[in-house]
Amino acid sequence: MNLRPIRSRLRIAATMALLPVLALTACGSGDTSGTTPAGAQASLAPTDDPVAAVRKVDSVAALLPADVRKAGTLRVGSSVGFPPGAYYPNGQDKPSAGQDIDIADAVAKVLGVKLERQDASFETILPALGSGKYDFGTGNFGVTTERLKTIDFVTYINDGQGFAVKTGNTAVGERVTDLTQLCGLTIGTGAGTTFEATLTAQKGVCAKAGRKPYDVKVYSENAATLTALQQGRIDVIMSTINGLRHQAAQPASQTTFLGEFHRLDVGFAFKKGSPLTKAFQAAVNELIKDGTYARILKKWGTSASAIDTSRVNPPEHT
Repeated sequence: MNLRPIRSRLRIAATMALLPVLALTACGSGDTSGTTPAGAQASLAPTDDPVAAVRKVDSVAALLPADVRKAGTLRVGSSVGFPPGAYYPNGQDKPSAGQDIDIADAVAKVLGVKLERQDASFETILPALGSGKYDFGTGNFGVTTERLKTIDFVTYINDGQGFAVKTGNTAVGERVTDLTQLCGLTIGTGAGTTFEATLTAQKGVCAKAGRKPYDVKVYSENAATLTALQQGRIDVIMSTINGLRHQAAQPASQTTFLGEFHRLDVGFAFKKGSPLTKAFQAAVNELIKDGTYARILKKWGTSASAIDTSRVNPPEHT
């Protein structure tokens, strides 16, 4: 009996089973630990819907510009990459799901508007705000001093920067507290992110320590970053605290989270001077007050990243 075709089919099946995990968990934003498995099929995604009960709040909606209230729609550029922040439960099939999706939808319901969601790559959204392509953007955008020069933010969660390695890799240690621990290693991260900016700005720390510099490889797709880690082309991933925690909780990802490095507020992003910020801030605070916000974070396992109140353009955490 020829076993080669059977073995080939088994290898293909195993590879296909892993692909959703690679596609959905790589580097992330917000979330974090313990909800749906990365790459989970639709039947394994959280089924509760805390957004369903949200209703328009007239006093908050009144903060919107009159032309927006009349049009009744807002265009949002949405970066979709990994659970539980924003991902596709059915592979690449829409609609997207996740913490960022639920919070944006709940805000829209409080404001009495519909969202026209346009999925876009992370690094393209902030530049497109100035051109008017989107009214606002979502994608676990951290509030930094540099971004505040050109972008307005309305905060809705606290996340930040962390690191992960392939399980079994002991080159870095159990936790990264200083970038000199990464000297001589290759770090993978996302294009246009705070992680890329931090690694670039601090690249001289290794030379000052008399050590070989670290190398940075930038990827536009989360799946590519995780694949590179698993194949040994990079040693470490730098991404969001919540995303890496969540990823490490999924056995198929074969990654280990190395702890929090730097906390950041995360917010909806707007062009500088946008007239929408006060309304969004009031809407987030309404959701915090009525308990919807806490229920959304509980659904996605991100309760530890909750904020007490939404702010417009807070200074970067130092």
